[in-house]
Amino acid sequence: MNRMDAGSEAEDSALAYLKNAGLKLIHRNYRCKAGEIDLVMLDGKTLVLVEVRYRSSADYGGAAASVTYRKQRRIITAARHLLAVRADLRRYPARFDVIAISSFGRYDVQWIKGAFLA
Repeated sequence: MNRMDAGSEAEDSALAYLKNAGLKLIHRNYRCKAGEIDLVMLDGKTLVLVEVRYRSSADYGGAAASVTYRKQRRIITAARHLLAVRADLRRYPARFDVIAISSFGRYDVQWIKGAFLA
């Protein structure tokens, strides 16, 4: 499996995981010039902006550690763009979550709520 396929499969798994937890999908792969938000979801009355990270090995710190400060800034900028375009979403408080998926040893999903702040 190549990297693109693995990433897409991880995103599908994250979406199923979050839907199973009761979240509702608003948008998938929201892209703008500044960056991308993998999943835009509602958790009750909270807008959840989700970054999905997949790593097949623990080298370089694993999936959660790969959400660097620079990556966070790109996601935050994309979120600002989303909220400028989708005024209907501004009424919700927002949260940035990370779904970290690793497959070394066994398939493991870690949901980090409120992983970083804007």
